[in-house]
Amino acid sequence: MAISLAHSTFCKSSLLFHRACVRSYILTPLASASTSSSAHSAIKPQHQKWRQPVASVVEIGGVKIVKDDVVRDDPTNNVPDTIFSKLGMQLHRRNHHPIGILKNAIYNYFDINYSGKFEKFDDLCPIVSAKQNFDDVLVPDDHVSRSYNDTYYIDPETVLRCHTSAHQADILTEGNTHFLVTGDVYRRDSIDSTHYPVFHQMEGVRVFSPHEWEASGMDATSYAAADLKKCLEGLAKHLFGAVEMRWVDSYFPFTNPSFELEINFQEKWLEVLGCGVMEQEILKRSGKINNVAWAFGLGLERLAMVLFEIPDIRLFWLTDERFTSQFSEGQLGVKFKPFSKFPPCYKDLSFWINDSFTENNLCEVVRGVAGDLVEEVKLIDNFTNKKGMTSHCYRIAYRSMERSLTDEEINQLQWNVRELVQSKLAVVLR
Repeated sequence: MAISLAHSTFCKSSLLFHRACVRSYILTPLASASTSSSAHSAIKPQHQKWRQPVASVVEIGGVKIVKDDVVRDDPTNNVPDTIFSKLGMQLHRRNHHPIGILKNAIYNYFDINYSGKFEKFDDLCPIVSAKQNFDDVLVPDDHVSRSYNDTYYIDPETVLRCHTSAHQADILTEGNTHFLVTGDVYRRDSIDSTHYPVFHQMEGVRVFSPHEWEASGMDATSYAAADLKKCLEGLAKHLFGAVEMRWVDSYFPFTNPSFELEINFQEKWLEVLGCGVMEQEILKRSGKINNVAWAFGLGLERLAMVLFEIPDIRLFWLTDERFTSQFSEGQLGVKFKPFSKFPPCYKDLSFWINDSFTENNLCEVVRGVAGDLVEEVKLIDNFTNKKGMTSHCYRIAYRSMERSLTDEEINQLQWNVRELVQSKLAVVLR
């Protein structure tokens, strides 16, 4: 579930952030990939492809963020240039973009049904403390999301938020009782048409006082759960029309009971969001001892891909007018018309893995080299020999959303991938 909140002032950490009103971007060249020797039998290409520079300063919510404070040559930092380049892009604040259109459609639902009640936050700094991201929403110490394999760490105490719930406790402590939070979130993930290391979430929270449930004759938890389901069923109808729905029991560290809402859309059951009654411990820590609350969270890309029939999550990041011109403010559900029929090019990569190898680390290396030119990284074969050594073979699909790639480009990308996989992941190429 994606429950999360934030305020630009929460961006304070050990980083050297400077408040400024100038929305300027200072460009510095992207460091070229390091090279090393390889046993690959092919002849190494000689020409390096020029790559777009990465901004060295971005500004979010009035906070100036310096690249050198986020991307560091330090073993406790795993934020690459490609991720820093997405900071400040805030697709959810673009009213003509599918993500912004969907956000505004959800806002419209709450404005109609809860006029003036819900505060809206959508310009919040994604750099938060590990405490905000995990501890404040009761994520267990041994939860997989805390690992460097899953989360982008700036240093051991500072992360790029992996859910908008990272600021829930702070906003509650400030006294807010009804709010919606939208923002970009960051997770190290696999590479395919539905996964991307940056995506957007929206969270909603509503806090109830004792007089609201006491008059109903229901206990606090049952009252909050019933109100939550009524609210979200209405939201689903607002977005998808008169669809069949069902509730599925689930688990999230920060809610109890927890649910997922699914709808029957185009003859398939689709998970729309996760939600639940907020854990009392979160409310108590924020000074709301006698209250109960509900919270929900949803992924905007997931729903936008369905509503706009967008087949590849990379398309959301295009600036190509053939994509951007298809969408207009307030027009929810306009069907995307594909403009790219460029064929993919497949390259295989085989190597002996070690005990520290993870697929997420491999995908980070591939993304670092190929960026959005990589469409998919898929394990197609693995085996263990008599010596106990395990081999993996991955098929990498390269495809541009905008143009045909040349053989020279693809060969250079694959060569750089091979070199960096060998040097950074300490695997043995086959």
